[in-house]
Amino acid sequence: MSDDTPPQTLPDGAIPAATLVIMRPAANGGADEILMVKRATTMAFAAGAVVFPGGRVDPDDYEVARRHGFSADEAEGAARVAALRETLEETGLAVGWPGLAEPDVAEVRRALLGGTFLSDILAARDEALLLGTLVPFARWCPNFKEARTFDTRFYAVAAPAHRHELTVEEAEHSHIFWSSAPDTLALADRGDVSVIFPTRRNLERLAQQPDFAHFSSHARQFPVELVTPWIEERDDGTHLCIPGHLGYPVTSEPFARVRRG
Repeated sequence: MSDDTPPQTLPDGAIPAATLVIMRPAANGGADEILMVKRATTMAFAAGAVVFPGGRVDPDDYEVARRHGFSADEAEGAARVAALRETLEETGLAVGWPGLAEPDVAEVRRALLGGTFLSDILAARDEALLLGTLVPFARWCPNFKEARTFDTRFYAVAAPAHRHELTVEEAEHSHIFWSSAPDTLALADRGDVSVIFPTRRNLERLAQQPDFAHFSSHARQFPVELVTPWIEERDDGTHLCIPGHLGYPVTSEPFARVRRG
């Protein structure tokens, strides 16, 4: 950590969460596409913003982690479970679940959305999640007074093959689409979509690499440390900043332009 970086500490009351960057080859041979969802305008956090699938870590996620090989680091394991579970709930895409046949995906998704515990579903099917397939690359906990405080772990994964149409869970999201990191940033720059500060910084990082394999290699070169952005006064005004040693090509943004939540 550089000398001018404030200590990164977890804010009190931060809500554990996880998000998943799902990458697939583009049909045109360009940069890998990433699955993005647009949050409903009625949501309390990041209303109307384009984000990666993900959400809160539930108590049952810890139980699944204990049963599937992450008992030594339950917080890490539970976050991986949450990333996979939330993705299935929000988009209908089953990631890291090779035993879940395509015809059964919709039924399992309905059960999860109806309140059935994932641990019970897995036990009834005698199946396990492949938690080790996720590539951890970031952990963010912005402490913005305007928004809820989430302690979010970021993972990348290659998209599994699927033939069914992906659809959003309408209570939380309004739209779903595949787009490369450079293309999503271009949409944001034109004002066609809105992205919050953490999403933009991570899209910029993803845009440095052409595909999942290259990004995975990149991610392993940097530590996963807590990122809590801080405000810094500079000659050209107030900036929101992040550490400079974690692989991000852009580490500050004028505060007036930042969307925080």
